Amino acid sequence: MRIKQVEITLKPKSRGFHIITDEILDSIDISVINIGTINLFLKHTSASLSINECVEPEVRTDMENILNEICDDKSYYKHTYEGDDDMPAHVKSSLIGVSLTIPITDGKLNLGTWQGIYLGEHRNYADTRKIVITIIGMN
Repeated sequence: MRIKQVEITLKPKSRGFHIITDEILDSIDISVINIGTINLFLKHTSASLSINECVEPEVRTDMENILNEICDDKSYYKHTYEGDDDMPAHVKSSLIGVSLTIPITDGKLNLGTWQGIYLGEHRNYADTRKIVITIIGMN
């Protein structure tokens, strides 16, 4: 059994949903893992990780729009010290989550045909984002 853990830093991204599958795969080598799992943990409270459709860009736009409709511009938010987008970003992060576990099969992420890993950036002016990647697998 092999266990490996690395932390990567993603470059700042604009508000919205971004496919980061290639960034994750470029930072690790899972080619020798026959069977295992990869866990991704985002170390932030104003962004999120999810798996969704990775081909049509309208999906990312629709995801942003529905979350904005649910969370943005609420007069009852009290936590606004870092701007009007701060509390909505925390809510979005909690709704979607900050951790993913994906199977590894024959040296590849065992994702569906149309699935990709998303970073949901929920702040207007975000900085870099850190992800802890933990791989557990057998050759």
